[in-house]
Amino acid sequence: MQLLTTTAAQWAAIPLVLALSACGGGGGGNDTPSPTPPVAGDRIEPYDPSGTAKVATSQQAVSPVASAQATRTIALGALTAVKGVVSATPGTPLQIGEARSVADTATVAATAALLRWQPTARGTQAAALRFTADGAHGVRLGVLVQSLPEGAVLRFYGEQGAGAMEVRASELQDIAARNARGGADDTTARTYWSPDFSGPQTTLEVEIPAAASPAAVRLSVPRLSHFTLAPAQAEQALAQKVGESGSCNVDATCRPEFNDQSRSVARMIFVRDDGKSYLCTGTLLNDAASSGTPYFLSANHCISTQAVASTLTTDWFYRSSTCGTATVNPAAVRVTGGAALLYASATTDTAFMQLNSQAPAGIVYAGSYFGGVGVGTALAGVHHPQGDLQKVSLGSMQRYSTCVDNSCRSSNADDGTFLTLGWQEGTTEGGSSGSAAFVTFGERRYVVGQLLGGTASCAARDGVDYYGRFDTSYRTALRRWLNPTAAN
Repeated sequence: MQLLTTTAAQWAAIPLVLALSACGGGGGGNDTPSPTPPVAGDRIEPYDPSGTAKVATSQQAVSPVASAQATRTIALGALTAVKGVVSATPGTPLQIGEARSVADTATVAATAALLRWQPTARGTQAAALRFTADGAHGVRLGVLVQSLPEGAVLRFYGEQGAGAMEVRASELQDIAARNARGGADDTTARTYWSPDFSGPQTTLEVEIPAAASPAAVRLSVPRLSHFTLAPAQAEQALAQKVGESGSCNVDATCRPEFNDQSRSVARMIFVRDDGKSYLCTGTLLNDAASSGTPYFLSANHCISTQAVASTLTTDWFYRSSTCGTATVNPAAVRVTGGAALLYASATTDTAFMQLNSQAPAGIVYAGSYFGGVGVGTALAGVHHPQGDLQKVSLGSMQRYSTCVDNSCRSSNADDGTFLTLGWQEGTTEGGSSGSAAFVTFGERRYVVGQLLGGTASCAARDGVDYYGRFDTSYRTALRRWLNPTAAN
């Protein structure tokens, strides 16, 4: 495997590996003997900082400051030729949104002409633009920031200011610099993608100090991402996709023995450079020091560049409120702020990140195992198929495989870079990409890989899925973050 590294002046030699396409596969046996317990030094234990199963219900509240007089509406109308949810093929993330150009705010000059600056109650100046896209189940704004005065704040919110979040000019500078060091061109690096607010509108509010000149605000919104979801679920605090996964999937809330893993897993939403939005699944990982650093594991075919990692939002505790229901757990919480991409490799389909915002209270940092996984070992997956409420799948390791250029072939423990799993209960679907496979030792479970894709489904019970080997990516690179003392 070749590691592509930037210079020290670019990004502190963070390695990136070019992405490969995904693969499909065949069948295998279903023997499930008990695995041999790991030896000392071959695992990182899970870490529950709370010691309880209680979860946080919200982040720090942010309120809009712009008046109605300072707000102008940009109406896009309905999206023509709506595709709905685009089915994911193996090795591709589940697409949930289309890009739309916004002519009214395509340039800095056009945007500046629409901003109505008004004084605020706290002695600053503010102006706001409300973007509406009829029929959208969520709207993410691609804000191209050329420059902002010192002390400026961008604020985003949905209807009536619900769920507002903000980002400061200094943070935007840091994000743009990180994107540029990761290889993004200037436009991509400076584009900040807002979160969505589960409905057809998102408001961009700009607040600057009283002494600042509005002319110093140089930004535009040349496009947005219009979420196209299957019709019909009631809009709540999160963009919901309830009950859309296959009927053979197992509700995670019905399997309380997987509660710790459930609290480690999040649904991912992100935007690619083309303005299209996607869903995957990721897992919070503990390090050897149990430092609480929010390391996050998913798939390279989901996120392979820093610019895309910067758009990441994560939905935690997104599961049913009670076993077998289609109602969302009221403790579900969204975390915005993106992530720093630390390592990406197509060889094992690995994306390893550090979230820029701390994970919410109540999470568990998953343990990981970097010893060998034998054929026949019982494994489990926790994931969000079709972006649905969290599910659990139970299966076993069938064989080792190597996946390159849209095909997978059987291999062995020495050369194989993927674990091939067959399922006895549940399955995976689009949206499950990047989710972890767990092995059980005693009463604890450990991550051993993350999902590329495969042929498994509720209809194809003999299909298999391919998980990039965690032990390979750990020894290649991840140990420098997860276990630096041992790495040195």
